Order: sequence, then structure tokens, then C-alpha cells
Amino acid sequence: MIHREKHDTSAALTHLRKESLDIFNRLHSVAEDINFVDDVCSTYSNLPVMRKCLTPSARIITEEPVPANLRCGAWYVDPKLLNHGGAYFKSTDGHTNNWSFNLRRPNLHLLPILIQSRGIVLVDSTRSGKRMPDALSKTVPIWCAVINRAIKTIHSKDTKWNVALYCPPGVVSGQEHSQIDAQLDTWATSLVQSSYAIPNMSLPLRPLWITPSTSSFPRLPTPDKAQFIPVICVSASKQILEGVERRSQGFGYVQGSGDDHELWGMGLTPDLFWKNKEQLLSASRGSLPQLVQTLVASSSISLCQEWTEIPTQISKVEGRLLLCPTSYIPMHFPPHVPHSHRPMAYVIISNILPALDPPRRDVLALEMQEGKKGQFQFLHSVLFKSIPFIGEHLSKGTAVCICCHNGKDTSIGVALAALQIYFDDNGLYVSCMKDQERMRKLADKKSIATRLQWIISSRPEANPSRATLKRVNEFLLTPSEFLPLPQSSSKI
Repeated sequence: MIHREKHDTSAALTHLRKESLDIFNRLHSVAEDINFVDDVCSTYSNLPVMRKCLTPSARIITEEPVPANLRCGAWYVDPKLLNHGGAYFKSTDGHTNNWSFNLRRPNLHLLPILIQSRGIVLVDSTRSGKRMPDALSKTVPIWCAVINRAIKTIHSKDTKWNVALYCPPGVVSGQEHSQIDAQLDTWATSLVQSSYAIPNMSLPLRPLWITPSTSSFPRLPTPDKAQFIPVICVSASKQILEGVERRSQGFGYVQGSGDDHELWGMGLTPDLFWKNKEQLLSASRGSLPQLVQTLVASSSISLCQEWTEIPTQISKVEGRLLLCPTSYIPMHFPPHVPHSHRPMAYVIISNILPALDPPRRDVLALEMQEGKKGQFQFLHSVLFKSIPFIGEHLSKGTAVCICCHNGKDTSIGVALAALQIYFDDNGLYVSCMKDQERMRKLADKKSIATRLQWIISSRPEANPSRATLKRVNEFLLTPSEFLPLPQSSSKI
């Protein structure tokens, strides 16, 4: 009897898990949450809407067209409403006893938007049965409080400037609030001492929260009476304590359905969903998987005919290095970026290399596979071949555009290594080979972190994985007799 009960329980749990991963349930749950988010956006129609993104997982290293770092927020916000990209808050920075203000995710690109618009709406979700994700209940409050304290220090605000920590009532305990509050000054000091530029603001930041259970949305004061700039944190999904909820429309509602779409999405991405939303939601449960497979197969990314977007210039080094996804690059690899007369060379990192016939001296195409093999290739092939190539072209006055599938991970690692070797601590180009060797020998975790801050200041979406940063550290910090830097055939 006991064995049978265990078997029945196991079968029930297996059925619930299978149902929660059903793509039909997931997409229709997302659609229900979209209606709620639309109501919030309509209420605050004067504020820009941001979708919360996440850094790439060190376990998910892919060159697939699926952007590995986009998560919940991208499913719930119509791309037509997005004029300012994403916000990079991570739930683990708010996990109990793991609180952090991470200088790799400072989100300083939000400050000019907040100054201009006097507020933003930030959309995220959670699937764990909680009212809201830790990213909204703790990471964003930490961010607001640290930014406020840094601004007070840098711009000499008076005692009326509010630096208090605000967390949602009933979600964060008093004890946890006190533990976080005790660390805010330390994090603020680290931000003040970093290489980031912190703009002045007329009012401090303050988070507010909205969930599907919110009875009435917060009313914002008129600008002349405002005492703070609101960061409105929207948790898109209804809290479900266990399993799924049945809907009369024929699907089971799953909280936070947009999360972990690698597990259930069959390759479907938020962008593909929004482009084909009506068709996907009108498909039957039986026909939906085939429809998704067809849409995914027809959306493979290839080099385009013209620039889709302009690559990001790293401003600290006056645009000598640029970054972008491979999908931005025209297939003929033009010799210049629009609005620039500086000649351009390219480093392309992908598991599918472009056909170069005839070969081009100004294009270096490097293969990098997924997983552990890809990390080995990154250290022993990509870095070894790309760094001399970059040095050779910098010596000629040529800018170098470094590209990977999403322009946020592998390409950032290559740029980071190049910045350490070919540019001094003021961002000035180092032309002498002996000085380049010296810059490499002077590399330490602090100098590497500073150069990463240069990249993030120009390209906020840069989010190299821990695995990528570890390989860069190995490349730069390992003694040259064990990991020598190959010399370019051209004089630098």
C-alpha cells in the first residue's frame, strides 16, 4: 500500500511538471500576464517601460540565435513600447545572505532616462510561488539606495537627501532589511571609487511595487510636488502557491511562464513570440509545437545586407574598439562604420563562420563551439588569435569591431583582454611592443575590473559570464612562460 501511494504521488508530480512545461499553457499564461502589464503601462503612459534582463549563465554558452540573457521581462512587454533597451538586475544579488550591489551590473544607463522622464516602469516576474522576484523586492531597492548614497557623496547633497532603504512591506522581513541596510555604505563607497561617472539628480530614487494582487496602483504626485523619482517595479504574474490553475479558456495558468524558456520554448524567443503572437495564441494545443518549430527554423540569423544597428564604440578609447552582435554586420563587411571615416577590421566569433571568398586580411573569423569545448577554444584559440590581430590593426590606425552572437559575452572578453594589453590606465593607445608587454605584466584583477567598467559604461548590456571572465583572467594573469602571447607577424 505504501509503495503504491509513493508511486501515485510520483506520477502526480511528474504529470504536474509536464503540464507546467507545456508550451500551450506557457504561452497562454504569458498572454494573460501581458493584459495586466498593459493595464499598468496605460496607467503610467508618460513613463518609459523597461524589461528586466539577466546576465548570461556560465552554464549556457551558446551561439544559437536565442539570446541567452533575455528572461522574463522580454515576454511580457510589447517591443513597440521599448525605446530604452533593458535593465540588468539579477535576483541572486537580492537572495538572502547574498545581497550585493554588483559593479558588473551598475545599471547607470538608467539614470539619464530617469532624469529625463522622472520615473520608469520595470517589468519582471517570478515562477517560485512568491509575490514578486528578489530582483524587484531587494536588488532594485539596494540599487536605489546605493545610487542615492553615491550621488549624495559625489554631488554634496544636504541632509534632506533621502538615502533610506525601501523594501516592499510583507515581503522583506525587518531583520533582513536591517542586515541589508548595514552594508549600503560599503557598496556606495565602492561605486564612488569606481571609474563610473555618476550624474547629478534633482531628486533621489525610490522603488514602488505593483503585482496582480495590488488593489489600486500608486498615484504619483505632480512634478512640482514630487519628493522622489519613482522606479515602479511590476511583477507580472499572479501568485500561485502550488501547481497550475485551470482557466475556462482551456489552459492551465503557470506563474512566471516566461522564465527558463530554454526548457519549454522549443527555441522560441520573446522576439519571435511578439512577431507571431496572434498566430501562436490562435493555434490549437496539438498544432502549436509544429508551428513553433516552423517559426524557429525560418528565423535563423545570418549576416544582413546593410547595418541593422551601429556597433557600440568604447568611448574611453575613443572608439578604437567596437562591439556588436554578428547579426548587425553586413555580409560584405564594409570598410567603415556609418558616420565614421576610420577604417574598420572585424573579429567574428561564432560556431557558424561566414564564407570569406577570397579571404580578407581585415576579417578574422574564429570558431567557438558551445559548452566546455567552447571555453577551451576561447582561451586557447579565440584569445590567442584575436589579440595579435587586433594589435596589428590598431597599429595601423584601424578600428576593430569585435562580434559574437549577442555582443554581450564572448566579444566582451576579447575586448577586455585587448584593452588591458593595448591601452594604458587612461585609455591611451600603447604603440610600443615593450610597453604592451609591460601592460600585460601589470594586469591584475583591479585593472581588469576597471577596463570592464569602461566597456559597461559604453555598452550597458555587456554581461560576460563568469566562465568568460575566468578565461580572460587566465589569459592575462598566467605567467607568459606558461601561456605565451603569440606574436603578430606585423610590427606593432
